[in-house]
Amino acid sequence: MDRRTLAASLVAAAMSLGVAGVANAAPTMTQAQMMKVQQANMARARAQHLVACYGIAAAGKNDCAAGAHSCAGQATISRDPKSFVLLPVGDCQKIAGGSLTPG
Repeated sequence: MDRRTLAASLVAAAMSLGVAGVANAAPTMTQAQMMKVQQANMARARAQHLVACYGIAAAGKNDCAAGAHSCAGQATISRDPKSFVLLPVGDCQKIAGGSLTPG
């Protein structure tokens, strides 16, 4: 296999992995599963002294939300002002766009 063929094969493989990752980004959950995830996140926040930081989560990478959806991993846009990630106290204010209240 020459270098061009190898490079083309590697690019094609990387692109197909990226597409597969997008397809698996937002699995559907039942209401009971969503409640369980939400309760686990809130318990973790209390135990580890974490706060909800709104407006910084990447699409599909949020811990929870206030508004359009109700659970982890359901944000459809990056930096959704109503979705949050849990961060240690004091870190949210250090991140551009981070807010302690939903937007």
